[in-house]
Amino acid sequence: MAKVLGIGGIFFKASDPAKLYAWYERWLGFKAEPGAGFMFSPQDMPEGSVTVWSAFEAATDYFAPSTKGYMFNLIVDDVQEALRQVEEGGAAVIGEIEEYEFGKFGRFMDPDGNKVELWELPASDV
Repeated sequence: MAKVLGIGGIFFKASDPAKLYAWYERWLGFKAEPGAGFMFSPQDMPEGSVTVWSAFEAATDYFAPSTKGYMFNLIVDDVQEALRQVEEGGAAVIGEIEEYEFGKFGRFMDPDGNKVELWELPASDV
C-alpha cells in the first residue's frame, strides 16, 4: 500500500496573489519563486520540527476571526519578533503569545483575511 510521506504544499485563493506574496516576503522573509510561490526544504526547518496535518470539527471557532475554513501554521525562529514585524506590516495580531511544552504560538490575520499561527519550537528542540 502506498503511504503519504509529507505535505507537498498549501494551495489557496487570494484576491491579489502577487501582492500577498510581496507582503509575506517583506514581513516574514519568504523567498518567492517566480510562478511557484514559496518553497521550504525540509533541511531548512529546525531539527525536531514537524508538519502537522489536522482536521478540526466543523463548528470550531479556532480559526476565528477568519471566516475561511483553514488556517496556516508557520514555523518561525522568534515568534515575538515575527509578530512585531507582521504588525508593523499592517497585520492584526490576535491574542497573546501562548507557551506549551511543544513551543510558543502567536497568531495574526494577514492582509487577505487568512488566520496565521506562528510556531516557535522550544529552545531544546532547535
